[in-house]
Amino acid sequence: MEELEKFVNGFSLFQQQYFSEPQTLYDSLRDGQRPTTLLIGCCDSRVDPMLLTGSDPGDMFVVRNIGNLVPPCTPDAPPGVSSAIEFAVCKLEVARVIVLGHARCGGIRALLEPQPRAEGQETDFVGQWMRIAEPVAQRVRRELAHRSSEEQHHACELASILQSLDNLLTYPWLKRRVEQGVLKLHGWYFDIDSGALMAYSARQQQFLPLVCPIERARHLHERPWPDSAKT
Repeated sequence: MEELEKFVNGFSLFQQQYFSEPQTLYDSLRDGQRPTTLLIGCCDSRVDPMLLTGSDPGDMFVVRNIGNLVPPCTPDAPPGVSSAIEFAVCKLEVARVIVLGHARCGGIRALLEPQPRAEGQETDFVGQWMRIAEPVAQRVRRELAHRSSEEQHHACELASILQSLDNLLTYPWLKRRVEQGVLKLHGWYFDIDSGALMAYSARQQQFLPLVCPIERARHLHERPWPDSAKT
């Protein structure tokens, strides 16, 4: 009950911030949304895109799923994520798409270290969903077999972001906008351990700091991760 009260009190603060003035942000949003960015992030409760980026309502069109994955454009693609991408790109005409991954991702762990089903669990929706990133997992197991489990997880987290960027380009209407220069794709990685935000550089073919940790005692260092098709 205390947690529920926290949520209700939080809404009261939200209400005061956005509805207390005669003219509010929501007055401009009544007739529709006009976000400039589609962000595809993970369901992880530690990685809230709006909180991490300090965004206001209406700034971002957000799609969240386990592992921040993008399925390729196929006739049997999961319609939930694919329909959201279609709506953001074709209807809202966003200017950029950000795929936001993060450290210590439970979805990536489930991919690399499948666990038996819990007692009474009759489905494996997580496992089915994470198979989208199975090609990445196979390359990590093959090329980084000599590395520690932690390094393999980190490599898979980074490489799966690149796979999702590649998969975005399998949607023909999205690829056309990229080729026309009206849509940009970005791969970001939030390091929960250090607080850093990394971005993929196609030119240097690695993730580089966008925002470094406040505390620089823990040095950011490169870790090996498998190559992927670059966007």
